[in-house]
Amino acid sequence: MGLLPSLAGLDRQTVLAEAVAGATLAAVAIPESMGYTRIAGMPPITGLYTLALPVIVFALIGSSRHLVVGADSATAAIMFAALTGMGIPVAGPEWIGLAGVIALLAALYLVVARLLRLGFLADFLSRTALVGFLTGVGIQVALTQLPAMLGIRASGSVIDQVGKVLTHLGSTVPPDVLLAVAAVVALFALGAVAERIPGALLVVAASIALTAVLGLDRHGVAIVGSVKSGFPIPKLPANVTWSQVPGLAAVSASIFVVILAQSAATARSFAQKHHEELSENRDLLGLAVANLAAGFSGTFCVNGSPTKTAVVDSAGGRTQLAELVMAAVTIVILVVATGLLHFLPDATLAAVVFVIGVRLIDVRHLRELWRLRRDELAVATLTALVVVLIGVEAGIGLAVALSVLDFVRRAYRPRDSVVVLGSGAEAGITPQPARPGLETVPGGIVYRFDGALFFANADHFRQRVLALVAAAPHPVTWLIFDLSPVADIDYTGGKMLTSLLRDLKGRPVSVYLAHCEDIVDVLQRYGIVDLVGPDHVHHGIRDALRAATGSVDLAG
Repeated sequence: MGLLPSLAGLDRQTVLAEAVAGATLAAVAIPESMGYTRIAGMPPITGLYTLALPVIVFALIGSSRHLVVGADSATAAIMFAALTGMGIPVAGPEWIGLAGVIALLAALYLVVARLLRLGFLADFLSRTALVGFLTGVGIQVALTQLPAMLGIRASGSVIDQVGKVLTHLGSTVPPDVLLAVAAVVALFALGAVAERIPGALLVVAASIALTAVLGLDRHGVAIVGSVKSGFPIPKLPANVTWSQVPGLAAVSASIFVVILAQSAATARSFAQKHHEELSENRDLLGLAVANLAAGFSGTFCVNGSPTKTAVVDSAGGRTQLAELVMAAVTIVILVVATGLLHFLPDATLAAVVFVIGVRLIDVRHLRELWRLRRDELAVATLTALVVVLIGVEAGIGLAVALSVLDFVRRAYRPRDSVVVLGSGAEAGITPQPARPGLETVPGGIVYRFDGALFFANADHFRQRVLALVAAAPHPVTWLIFDLSPVADIDYTGGKMLTSLLRDLKGRPVSVYLAHCEDIVDVLQRYGIVDLVGPDHVHHGIRDALRAATGSVDLAG
């Protein structure tokens, strides 16, 4: 990758599109990030700080062309719970200082992860799990916006907020409901007309103007209100002592895990969508420096955001230039125009985020899973439910666990086959699913096992081979193992194979090995080559058949 892989491919024609996408992202991300400060217990202005320096450094260092960093609900909630447990006054100077320290510690963890090249952990997230993860995030985001869209004050988990809505429907604020419904309808309508129309930008601007002109805030409509202006001066977190730092190590580690997994999941999902390369290790470095910038600029941890990334993607952003435009817009607003946010209705903001959440629900891929792999649909559905009912961090953990378990399940019982010869040499050789009673030729079997041999499937391999030998229509005198799919053999697999070879030798059954070039060193270490005999090791099935049958015609 080049120096700035996240900005590669820009030309005059795409710069304008990126600028529009960046402005659209700013329209959504600025008020959304201010909303996250409520979760984190931070002053509203610090939400804008997360969209300035952290965004710039990640855009210049990271490899993802789409991932947007910024404030995040999951990491904000983890931090809030930890600091309240320490008895720190919310939004006070000490609270702000400790939030900066947590961001710096999270950055340190990310640097260590980069040095250890832990970006490979993203490989343990299957496409199925990613579909479930993003769908769950979409449902969670959409449901948590319902209270603000109805003018109902609610907090807590998704279940708590939905419960509050259901039990307080009589307390809805009609102007809030009208603004929210109008915003949702407008966003979907504009999206249906043309995806590149900055619908969120237009809706937010219109709602601010409408509220200011009609004075809707005097009729019960909740608005963002006054926001302190000014650009943060980089400095070390203040109002903290060294004795407090060790107590923040655990919460910073939890936040690090969420950043690592959620950012990787989001970046990987959009990279796959656009068929692009991705360096998770380079993104780790970008996230580390972004959190360093957050800690030094008086704000809290930043994370890869699925919702913001979805916004810029739907607006047509295809490089980090869109994110840099958003950062520039944020800086301008911080310095001279925080007053523009005063009349932004909470209901409109909630409606914009609601639509983002709905669009994250991956209906197309869920339908494909229903049609092609219903077992994997169950994995995606379970992941989504855990994200919604328990939380993003739990959903990420489950997504990784299910991805690994699904791989183990497939490797535990891989497909196997028996090569069957046609009536003549012209008919060639054809693999058929292995079953007792099947043989290659009378008295001989060519067996293929489609997976690595390791502790979980070693005994299964042994039992399958012995069952084929025992049930063969004719007494088996030779057996060929086609090892082309076997990429590795662990210690348990090696010990099983040597035991099986000795068992077959005593029957007696001559064993030949084919297509084992890639693992011949492994076979030699386990003594398997010496056990079968070097002259029983062949490059291909046809060579092994000639040696086993002594017939050129039979082998073709």
